[in-house]
Amino acid sequence: MAQQRRVQLSTQRPGSTVCVLGTELALDVCGSAPRGAASFQAQATPGVKLWVLHEAQSVKLPSSVCRWPLAPGPELLLAMDRPSKDVGDEKVRISYFREAGGVPVGRALLYLTCVEVSLDADVTRSGAVSRTLLDKASWTWGPEGHGAVLLVNCDRDDPDAEGLDNEDSAVRSYNDLQDMAQLVLRARGPRATFAGHRLLLHLDFGDADKIRVFYGGSGAELEKFKPVLGGSKLAYTVRPSRQHHDSVFYVEGLAFPDVAFSGLVSLHVTLLESPEKGLLESPIFTDSVVFRVAPWIMTPNTAAPLEVFVCSVDGNEEFVAAVGALAERAQCPLTVCPAPQNRQDRWIQDEVEFGYIQAPHKTLPVVFDSPRDRGLKDFPVRSILGPDFGYVARQAAEGASSLDSFGNLEVSPPVTVQGKEYPLGRILIGSSFPRVGGRRMAKAVRDFLVAQKVQAPVELFSDWLSVGHVDEFLSFVPAPDRKGFRLLLASPSACYQLLKEKQEEGFGEAAMFQGLDRVPKPTINEILANEELRKFNEYAQSCISWNRDILKRSLGLAEPDILDIPQLFQNNAASGAEAFFPDMVNMLVLGRHLGIPKPFGPVVGGRCCLEQRVRELLEPLGLSCTFIDDFFSYHVLLGEVHCGTNVRRKPLAFKWWHAVP
Repeated sequence: MAQQRRVQLSTQRPGSTVCVLGTELALDVCGSAPRGAASFQAQATPGVKLWVLHEAQSVKLPSSVCRWPLAPGPELLLAMDRPSKDVGDEKVRISYFREAGGVPVGRALLYLTCVEVSLDADVTRSGAVSRTLLDKASWTWGPEGHGAVLLVNCDRDDPDAEGLDNEDSAVRSYNDLQDMAQLVLRARGPRATFAGHRLLLHLDFGDADKIRVFYGGSGAELEKFKPVLGGSKLAYTVRPSRQHHDSVFYVEGLAFPDVAFSGLVSLHVTLLESPEKGLLESPIFTDSVVFRVAPWIMTPNTAAPLEVFVCSVDGNEEFVAAVGALAERAQCPLTVCPAPQNRQDRWIQDEVEFGYIQAPHKTLPVVFDSPRDRGLKDFPVRSILGPDFGYVARQAAEGASSLDSFGNLEVSPPVTVQGKEYPLGRILIGSSFPRVGGRRMAKAVRDFLVAQKVQAPVELFSDWLSVGHVDEFLSFVPAPDRKGFRLLLASPSACYQLLKEKQEEGFGEAAMFQGLDRVPKPTINEILANEELRKFNEYAQSCISWNRDILKRSLGLAEPDILDIPQLFQNNAASGAEAFFPDMVNMLVLGRHLGIPKPFGPVVGGRCCLEQRVRELLEPLGLSCTFIDDFFSYHVLLGEVHCGTNVRRKPLAFKWWHAVP
């Protein structure tokens, strides 16, 4: 529906009235009628379209009816379809008549000047700004949706800058501009009209800390770009150039969606009429554009790997070499974080999570820095943040716990649950049952993840584990059938079943941990006879089964979508469950190449029976299993291969704005 403005007519020769292209003027024909007038006639020059609203009917003029009764209060509407060349170059004339008179008893004349004022962005999500009939002041989800997208400018395009690009109010490079969304203000019409009116670009007070707008005038030199909106600047007067009808602004996001920010921001242009001296300006037209700040998106194990990260610390040379060999087989670059940067902190999975942000014109990898802040705390800013690589962090106001490490943050592949699609998957975080002393992920991190909307988080029960991370009992691997993946779950019951089989086959004296120095080597018989271990693993299995049911409900999975990976846990009375042998679900997934913690299980027929069972489960899916020895370098420190590595992956092909949260 077009914007409409009421205009008073005058029988005196008035100045020119401004009509904005795409709007309607409603003329008060009764207010200027002379005494005794009973009807009126309206005529206009060719550039003006007229309608009469009479008794709930709209009649386009000229029509077969040439005179219209003034009672019961008809309304005359006009619109113009192209900008004027000169001030007052179109006009409307109203003639008033008595009941039976043929001669007008009065006339009113309205001189009109049409101007075009519009604010445009990439509302169609094509990657470029274009004119559109879509409602720019609304934002809708889905493949048929519309609305502009804004990136948080959270990378650092200038290596000499200290902070993120959006932490200062300067444009340091043309690459910096490319991270921003264009906003085009179009102003066409006689220059004299704009000299007597004011064009005001403005934003809502509540959005002032969410976005910043830059303008460089008609030039393209970097030094000309200045911040004109954002912070304390709520409005900016635009002066249309003689040479350029279009003013191009650049908009950067300052904040991600969060608990107090929906992600929607609005920008407006208002045409103000300058009245007589001493009076306030009055608005005669406003155009608005709504942007949504792009959410931070995680990538699942099943996404193609682009870069593998591992830390070099004292004594893990063989582990780093094994990860490097796996990355080479997967044709994936390896980045080794050296000891001076990691300060002997090997848990790179816990420190960061790699994801991305996306607009139609640009996709940007963004690292999410966890609140754990141990030896690796400076690594994301010093070594990852850079040109076209963004950074975001959240702090734990209540103090960080182990559950705030990002081994406790995973995401499923895309799923459909009872007809509801999650085309970017669902985030999985570990938590506790409501109990005194139970650990939960920091509220700031949980709120941030929920606010991104497109990967609706699922809370699992992980507080039964000493470390308390979801990656200790689950993983996802690609598969050629069904949903395109399998969920792997650690399974004490599957492990007891396997060991029982081997005992019945006569291998009860086969021992664990062969070839490892100063490590007890229990046999299959001894493990099966250990009642305390069995009871604890029944408890561990009950916790995993609880999560299995949540995952089946929340991800729409059936039993054939799940594979049980043999695993035992032992009880640390002070803190909870720990892996009895290297935890095989805590694996590195690089396409079809899997780096699995070497379990050092009982050797049967020359092969580790645990490794053999895992191969039987995964190799039919086309997966290649490489077992990596992490026993002394990671396992005894309560982590495994996944905990000690990280992967930047290819963004998902699905565009997040096509989702319907």
